[in-house]
Amino acid sequence: MTQASDVWPRGKPEVGQRARRTRAVSDRDIELFTEISGDRNPLHYDLEAARATAFGSIVVQGGVTSAILNAVVAENLPGPGTVFLQTNWSFKAPVRPGDSITGEVKVTKVRDDKPITELATRVYRDDGTLVLEGTAVCYTMPI
Repeated sequence: MTQASDVWPRGKPEVGQRARRTRAVSDRDIELFTEISGDRNPLHYDLEAARATAFGSIVVQGGVTSAILNAVVAENLPGPGTVFLQTNWSFKAPVRPGDSITGEVKVTKVRDDKPITELATRVYRDDGTLVLEGTAVCYTMPI
């Protein structure tokens, strides 16, 4: 990070800067996300139905997978006060209860006139499989 300014009071992120965060995913995550979203897709709850699909087993909702990126941008880079303005994500592979996932961001562009950052985003399973890939545009509010 560079020095603080009126636009970037905590310091401006630098192109190439990276951050990551890892967490374990559980059945409870599926339950909590369902409470928030109302997503009761049988892929998340019905083992027999899920086994009959290409996934072959229960999978967590995509929102659970992508949520790790919310934590990375809000807690690590660009940091507190950061919200997504735009995301473009492609889901590449399933995440199942019991997996650990790592969300990773890399700064690809930083504006000088506004606290806006563009990021390359990825999420990996603990076995190294890329499960989400894409980009995000973020705005960082001074708080």
